[in-house]
Amino acid sequence: MDCASFESADEPSQAPKDPMLQLVSLQRASGSWLLESPLATALGKTLQEVESSKPESVSPEVWATVLAVTWLHGFKMDAQVEWEFLAMKAVSWLHGEKVPCLTECLRAGNLLLGCQVQESSMGM
Repeated sequence: MDCASFESADEPSQAPKDPMLQLVSLQRASGSWLLESPLATALGKTLQEVESSKPESVSPEVWATVLAVTWLHGFKMDAQVEWEFLAMKAVSWLHGEKVPCLTECLRAGNLLLGCQVQESSMGM
């Protein structure tokens, strides 16, 4: 048996990634997320769906961050202890961006994701 055969025989099969772990791994040091395909996948959407539902007045980075935090609050409340600090960092980043239309963003995010997350529950 050659080395290549031996290595491939011992490789574990790739398990599907947990969307929450994918989402967490995509957060930037600033607390924000980028509007990219891996984020859309973690949210269960296509990049086109995510981009086309973005309110015109917000940057892609703000939109991605609002969606990530909305998704966590809408779908992963049972694991809140695991993500609450990164969500606080994201909300802090959003406040620093002085986004005038966070309510509109949250409304659009809820519509896209099928959630009913309230601003007050997100600390926004």
